[in-house]
Amino acid sequence: MNDGQRFRVLIVGSTGAFGSRIAELLSASAGIDLVLAGRTRSTLDAQADALAARTGRRAGVAVLHADRANASDIAQLGVALVINASGPFQDSDCALARAAIGASSHYVDLADARAFVTGFAAFDDAARAAGVLAVSGASSVPGISSAIVAEHRDAFSALHEIDIAISPGNAFDPGVATVASVLGGVGKSLRMLLGGRWQTVHGWQGLRRERFGEAGSRWVGYVDVPDLDLFPVHEPGLKSARFQAGLEVSLYHLGLWSASWLVRGGLIKNVAPLAPCLLALQRRLRWLGSDRGGMIVEMRGVDHDGQRKALRWELVAKSGHGPYVPALASVALARRLASGAETRCGAMPCFGVVGLSDIMAEAHGLDITRTTHEKTLPP
Repeated sequence: MNDGQRFRVLIVGSTGAFGSRIAELLSASAGIDLVLAGRTRSTLDAQADALAARTGRRAGVAVLHADRANASDIAQLGVALVINASGPFQDSDCALARAAIGASSHYVDLADARAFVTGFAAFDDAARAAGVLAVSGASSVPGISSAIVAEHRDAFSALHEIDIAISPGNAFDPGVATVASVLGGVGKSLRMLLGGRWQTVHGWQGLRRERFGEAGSRWVGYVDVPDLDLFPVHEPGLKSARFQAGLEVSLYHLGLWSASWLVRGGLIKNVAPLAPCLLALQRRLRWLGSDRGGMIVEMRGVDHDGQRKALRWELVAKSGHGPYVPALASVALARRLASGAETRCGAMPCFGVVGLSDIMAEAHGLDITRTTHEKTLPP
């Protein structure tokens, strides 16, 4: 499966918003060879040329459709690891995961679709039989969010609440498929643990303001992610697990919030078909926002002295480096597999799979800062 001592990695969706960042970061590794995969050969060749100009080594290319790949396709490429950055994963049938496992290749994806990630353990028997590691959700959530909580969990004797919020800069261009995926959740019902009980809330509602450090204050609203199921399972004493996302430009965010009421009331079935028009508008009005994005994870509970405590972890990405953040966990895991440091096999969500120090080491040289604040809360 390996070429000598080299570790061969296939990146499916390598020219996309996140796949291109994964390719850039991994191309700097002398012991890793890349195969860039997607649907358009000319685009892949251009990407391979650009990487070769920087590294002096040319990546391989393969025309491959993530939803149509089979084990034979992967085996012919001779790769040790498949990274699936093709997304979105809400309607994926897991074909690429099955193909990778069938070819005895490790598999990692950047999924943040709740059902896809939480149900990924269904591949555990097959992955163990093949002797490979298959991980879903190696992205901002749950890959990084769970690593943050794991890193700081010992500060609490009991953890009661976890709040996560993410907001990209308006300069970020996610592509039509990602925009359609986000719009598909507007106004749709989802289950969330709040105040000690499971409640039904609706996508892009729960409107409130959140401060993202140097990225500023922004509106945020409810979004469905795997963390909403995973944290309550791993923290039985948890009373609330909330995830919200926000758009930098208030007009855009409040527009989605307004649309959520129309979907919730049954006046509109789905706003996802508006994705091409809305993305075109955002591209024309990119100047309305900035190139700064942010992520916060706030943990609240009781410390070891019996005092109520809050710990807030905050990340700010500037200079347009926000799109690297969802790529960091998969790159860190790829390096661990390539070095032999990662020896587990089986299939699992990316929940505490990669340590925070390994993940953030991949941000070296990027304009990404992180801070942690702790405070005692009143009784």
